Amino acid sequence: MASEVKVNKISPASGTSFQIGDSGDTTTLPSGSTVTAAGTINVTGTINNTGTATGFGAIDWQTGDIKTGNFTGVAGKGYFVNSGSGAITANLPASPSAGDQMAVADYGNNASTNAITIGRNGSNIEGSANDYNILEDGAAVNFIYVDATKGWIAISTADADASKSDYVIASGGTESTSGDEKIHIFESSGTFTVTSAGTANGSNTVDYLVIAGGAGGGLSNSGEKGGGGGGAGGFRTNYSPGALPGTDGLSVSAQAYPITIGAGGASSALGSNSIFSSITSAGGGDGGNGVSGSGGPSHSGQAGGSGGGSTKGGAAGSGNTPPVSPSQGNNGGTSAEPVGESGAGGGGAGGVGSNVPGSGGAGGAGGGGTPSQINGVNADRAGGGGGGGHPTGNPPGAGGAGGGGGGGAGGTAGGSPGGSAGSANFGGGGGGASGDTPGATSGNAGGSGYVVIRYKYQN
Repeated sequence: MASEVKVNKISPASGTSFQIGDSGDTTTLPSGSTVTAAGTINVTGTINNTGTATGFGAIDWQTGDIKTGNFTGVAGKGYFVNSGSGAITANLPASPSAGDQMAVADYGNNASTNAITIGRNGSNIEGSANDYNILEDGAAVNFIYVDATKGWIAISTADADASKSDYVIASGGTESTSGDEKIHIFESSGTFTVTSAGTANGSNTVDYLVIAGGAGGGLSNSGEKGGGGGGAGGFRTNYSPGALPGTDGLSVSAQAYPITIGAGGASSALGSNSIFSSITSAGGGDGGNGVSGSGGPSHSGQAGGSGGGSTKGGAAGSGNTPPVSPSQGNNGGTSAEPVGESGAGGGGAGGVGSNVPGSGGAGGAGGGGTPSQINGVNADRAGGGGGGGHPTGNPPGAGGAGGGGGGGAGGTAGGSPGGSAGSANFGGGGGGASGDTPGATSGNAGGSGYVVIRYKYQN
């Protein structure tokens, strides 16, 4: 039996409770009734609402006002949006208070074609200073404002494929910003995690620089020929200074991308590959070894991102191996016979390694590196290693200079016979060993690789 209570006014003393009906009863308010509570209403049963509820926890849906253009919402209201004629921005209320809510639903089932953007209107959305997009037909999202740190949080979604931003949002590596662009630098292996892939209206691609590990320089034995310089690690980039980043580069999706930073090769060893997404830069090719005997594979530079320099008439190592376009590196140099007893330079991203003529005793210089400004600093990287020197010739025994951009110098007869290493995180080739010291002398190691990712993250 339904309860019926008719009261003009109830003014209970402090702590007095008001009960309508007995357990199991149903209480119905007439159509058009309004219940207002300045305090707290505790409900242990179920409220079936066939009218309009207002206040905290409720949304007043504006069924008589279908939005077809940009607008700014009001706290406590829900809006049906028809983006059939073009993309629409529904701005959240300005200067919200904790507990304020606003909801938006795709009325016309057009959000996948014409996005419905939820404008943050000066507040964060889920902790980010970026707008939110509804991208799936028929989706609906309800937001509640929490505080200045997190701002608005989506507390419920219905079949929503939603993106927080028109722009890529990601984390990983050492992060910095330059104007409206965000930069992630990886000097060791890690993970680049994309949480929002963005849209074509903002950015949905990234620019990159991927440099592999440089190779080690070639070794020598007592009284033998100088070792060839190590080739630089492969150098691959799509970044052009002055061009708008993140609009026509490498597409990304919301996922984790492992980043591999290639190690530099030890003496007479290849450098290791560096990898980001579909981009793999090949490790540098090691320099030829100045050991006894004429010709033969041991005297040849090896192929790689950039090739290693040869010694004692061996073949130069080929660069851009495996081949990619644009090229990731250059060939090493060659050392002529019979008097060319020093190692040739390893190839660099910006040039071939220097040859050693038949009349010279100095090692060949490493090929130059290539500059990039993607990390905000204009610097050369991926220079080739210099070849090791030998006492014969003028000047006698001088090691070849390392290529600009991290290439190690070749060993000098009577000085530093092992040469110098390629610079870490520059992908430079290691210097080849000189050929006049007692016993075997190892060439020096190549430098480790480097990855930078850059994109537009705001206007």
